[in-house]
Amino acid sequence: MTAPRLHCPMPLNYGAEIALPANAARHVQVLRLQPGDKVALFHGGLPDIADLAPAPAGSAPSPSPAHWQPQDTGWVQATITQMGRSSVHVRIGEAHAPVPAQAPAAHIHIACGMPANERMDWLVEKATELGVASIQPLQTERSVLRLRDERAYKKQAHWQAVAIAACEQSGRTAVPWVRPVCSLAEFLQQNAADEASRATEVTAASRRLVLSLQAGSLPLHSYNVRANTLGSAASSVKAEQTRGQAGQTQPPALWLLSGPEGGLSAAEEASALTQGWQPVSLGHYTLRAETAPLAALVLLGQTD
Repeated sequence: MTAPRLHCPMPLNYGAEIALPANAARHVQVLRLQPGDKVALFHGGLPDIADLAPAPAGSAPSPSPAHWQPQDTGWVQATITQMGRSSVHVRIGEAHAPVPAQAPAAHIHIACGMPANERMDWLVEKATELGVASIQPLQTERSVLRLRDERAYKKQAHWQAVAIAACEQSGRTAVPWVRPVCSLAEFLQQNAADEASRATEVTAASRRLVLSLQAGSLPLHSYNVRANTLGSAASSVKAEQTRGQAGQTQPPALWLLSGPEGGLSAAEEASALTQGWQPVSLGHYTLRAETAPLAALVLLGQTD
């Protein structure tokens, strides 16, 4: 029997005995595990809790730095040593490297207009299983779901929990960050500022794509992740050489912008294009708001 996988965002040092966080302890209790049983613990690499705090009441939520990249520290085997009514203690054992060990061609981040009802939960869950690096929920002109202040923070915390549960189920040990809700305008402004600040850095600039229904948008399936081009083998080789010469060790970020039900408005899409986002198409059919970014993730994951 495979040991249950549990998210444990604390130092996991070999030989240490620790009390599991409340959620993990509750999971152990529900499974009716006993002292001596094994569990697999992973940190997940999420930002510090201070970065996840709600915005002050009455203020607009702030977008999150685009520079953040997931940190996969793998997992450790632990043995249950003590169980109380609501507490569980374990002893940390052998550490294991992340799976898969091969680094991705790019860390793919989704910025999406929030679909209504349960569909955002489904999007977060499936995007996590498909390897997304982070998810930026957006308020757009056509958004049905409207969130502010404490309600926005509670939804963010809920979606983060959905992502963690998806990691526990799938075996993924790098938890994608569900970023604080913000408006599309705020996101584009912050993203542009982040890109400008990277101009003097060794790491490559982010690649930025917007899913579009406009005629003339290039097909996403021809996009070469490593080269940051649409189907040019020569450019691919050149990009790989440039990356090696620059000494870049971390995979670059790739941002994917997708609209809510009804899509982005013409003005919103024009604003993104003006700031350097490249329009790409998923084909002739109009996909649901929660389906489109997932289809894009699959296509991008096959172009390594």
